[in-house]
Amino acid sequence: MDVEESPWAESQPTSQPEAAAAQSTSATPAASSAPRPSRGPRRIVAQPTRLEAVDDPLGPLGAVSDDAAPASDAPPVPPQKEQMVIRTTMPRPQQQPRRPADPHRIEDDDMEAGRGPRPPPPVDPATPSSVRASSHPSVSIEEAAKPTFHISVGDPHKVGDLTSSHIVYSVRTKTTSKGYKQPEFEVKRRYRDFLWLYNTLHSNNPGIVVPPPPEKQAVGRFDSNFVESRRAALEKMLNKIAIHSTLQHDSDLKLFLESEAFNVDVKHKERKDPLPSESKGMLGSWGINVGGGSKFVEQDDWFHERKVYLDALENQLKSLLKAMETMVGQRKMMAEAAGDFSASLHALSTVELSPSLSGPLDALSELQLTIKDVYDRQAQQDVLTFGIIIEEYIRLIGSVKQAFGQRQRAFYSWHSAESEMQKKKASQDKLLRQGKSQQDRLNQVGAEVSEAERKVHQARLLFEDMGRLLRSELDRFEKEKVEDFKSGVETFLESAVEAQKELIEKWETFLMQLDAEDDETAFYRPPVIQQSKPAGDTAIDRARATINDDSD
Repeated sequence: MDVEESPWAESQPTSQPEAAAAQSTSATPAASSAPRPSRGPRRIVAQPTRLEAVDDPLGPLGAVSDDAAPASDAPPVPPQKEQMVIRTTMPRPQQQPRRPADPHRIEDDDMEAGRGPRPPPPVDPATPSSVRASSHPSVSIEEAAKPTFHISVGDPHKVGDLTSSHIVYSVRTKTTSKGYKQPEFEVKRRYRDFLWLYNTLHSNNPGIVVPPPPEKQAVGRFDSNFVESRRAALEKMLNKIAIHSTLQHDSDLKLFLESEAFNVDVKHKERKDPLPSESKGMLGSWGINVGGGSKFVEQDDWFHERKVYLDALENQLKSLLKAMETMVGQRKMMAEAAGDFSASLHALSTVELSPSLSGPLDALSELQLTIKDVYDRQAQQDVLTFGIIIEEYIRLIGSVKQAFGQRQRAFYSWHSAESEMQKKKASQDKLLRQGKSQQDRLNQVGAEVSEAERKVHQARLLFEDMGRLLRSELDRFEKEKVEDFKSGVETFLESAVEAQKELIEKWETFLMQLDAEDDETAFYRPPVIQQSKPAGDTAIDRARATINDDSD
């Protein structure tokens, strides 16, 4: 410990090894003679040892000097680590010029030794990829794998005789679904086929709001305006069914869109797999009795609030549709009035002999005919843009109420199955109390109880699944309602603005003609004059030419 603390300290005259050597040197003369009072030999021996240990320039600690003493106190390793951290965080361009990067890191050892710790290699900034920048936003796997449908209903034409006449439509389908034979195909369908599709999908998928077809109409069903509005409603119905994530995979939809012999295929399907009636539905196909019960009392507050909301919405939409029909009727009356006004002006222009008055009257008559056409077209556009949306959502609310009715019947079926199960269990308990005398009957009742428990479990699961499915369907109904009404109102306003612009343009043109400087020629129409034969073709002209030549 004394050697490591300070080998060249001035206050310590000798070290422990030096003292031991001095004692061994002085002990030999002490054995032969008395001890000497002088310690000169110890100083002589200790002095060279001290000088050799401190002042030797070739020693491991080097020569002793005042300048080198502070540098030798610091341990070599820790300062180098601290210096390495500082060098990596300091900016490099201020210390040394930048050189080309060496990929293999082969550098001179002398340069490394003089430069200190090796700095980290420079890292180039990341450059954006051109492929990613030009690509479209990513979509989910479900959306990418979802088939697309584009269905158009057109070419309505009347077929059949007087007693069996009806309208037939061409249904054209373009799809990317692999479940169809071809990507594009076309079939012929009538209105009752669309009605069959709605009833079938509604029965096959309890709890789903199926888009309904337009209602039947006995009077005026061959009118051109009615046929066009029905065609647009049927086309919208099919496209909404095709984009539904569940309905688009229904086999009956595939049969409707693709079958060439539709009536024959439908009859064959009904014989092979009879369609359950509306009163039974899927529950009846499972062997679960559907009880009517007393008046259904909704236990879920969420469904109760939605039912009240749908009732109020239906009443408001019916009132709006009635006002819409009144407005359309007034537009048609204005069109008829404009036509009558045009006919009267034209009759007056034929009686008036003054061209300055008959011309403007006739031009105003033609302007009224144009206004009549604008009113008729605007009335039809109002029905096809906004009226058809109102009628569609009135029918959709009816479809939602049918889904509510299916859930109500599922609730009755669940409790009916529970009551049947309780009866079976009571019979089983009665047989158990009688002992083992009726073991066969006991086994039979046990099987019936197991079957009843299975039906109760199925009915309860169906009721709960229908509740969850109906919640999601009502959320989808609200989103689509907002989008459809927003689009319908925008189209309605755009058509109204275009109609008013057209009327303003016609009236401004008429006023410019009235304000013309030459009032007599502003509306003047040159009469049709028959062209006469050119000069020199008649006999009189040839005779006159001959007389003129003779006189010359």
